[in-house]
Parts: sequence; structure tokens; C-alpha cells
Amino acid sequence: MRKGAGIIMGFVLLSSCGGGKKLARRSGNDALLHKYSIILGVSRSEISNLSLYAFIDDWYGTKYKYGGISKSGVDCSGFCSLLYAAIYNKSIKRRASDIANDISMVSKNGLKEGDLVFFNISKKKNSHVGVYLMNNKFVHASTSKGVLISSLDNPYYKRVYNKGGSL
Repeated sequence: MRKGAGIIMGFVLLSSCGGGKKLARRSGNDALLHKYSIILGVSRSEISNLSLYAFIDDWYGTKYKYGGISKSGVDCSGFCSLLYAAIYNKSIKRRASDIANDISMVSKNGLKEGDLVFFNISKKKNSHVGVYLMNNKFVHASTSKGVLISSLDNPYYKRVYNKGGSL
């Protein structure tokens, strides 16, 4: 191979490697936008906090473990505290009932992305917490399915919903 050809070949390899990373990153964001616009029932342009949805995507399906705060198992308040620390740089209390005392209440219709939603499960006041996303959907760690997105319109969550609000 001639000297000049090796330099050109090296340039092509470097260019294609660098370009591939940018394309992969871009398609990753496109994939997140596409996935969560479908799950939330909104247009892609309505999703602006990509770091939030990347965090959710990373934890989605993590099994439930009472008192857990890791990928091997997490409970509802543990998940919310990890999300708030990573996305909003805020520290929140560790128990759902304690967190509920710190919020400024907002009507169900006034909930905004990042607000906390609380539920009375098994007749225990504010015993479950999740993070509101949009279009009546919230992310939480459920005892039966782990980290997932559910709807406030689901008859079960509609019945046990207590309050929502911001910190």
C-alpha cells in the first residue's frame, strides 16, 4: 500500500468511527422519544426531559424489593429518591408517608412532570409514591411488576389515589 493511501484509509476509519457514535447517540434519543411518546400517548415534541426518560428506561422492569435501593431490587420511595437525586438533584425522604408531608399539594388536573403522586394502599395513608410524567401517567415501583409506568385512569389507581404535588 502506498503512503498516501494509508493516510486516507486511516481518515476514513476515524471518520466512520466518530460518525457512528453520533448516529448511535442520535438514534438512541430518537428511540427514547418514539418509545415514550407511544407509552405516554403524546407527541414526540411534548417530551423534553430526555434524561428523565433515559433514567426510567434504565430502571424499567427492576424488580420490587421492600427497602431496596439498587438494580437488584427497589421499593417505591427508594426509586423516587434515586430518580429525584439523579434528575432533579434533590434529596427526598425515604418513606412515602414522610415525603407526602413535604409536598405542596396540586389538584390532579394540575399535576406536572416531576410531581409526586401518593396512594393509600391497603388502607394505609400515603403508603405508595410515584413520579408523575404526563397525560395521567406516572412511573413507580409496584410490588407485583417492579418499575413501570401506570395510568392514574386505571380503576385501581383511581380508587387508591390520595394526592399529588411538588416539592
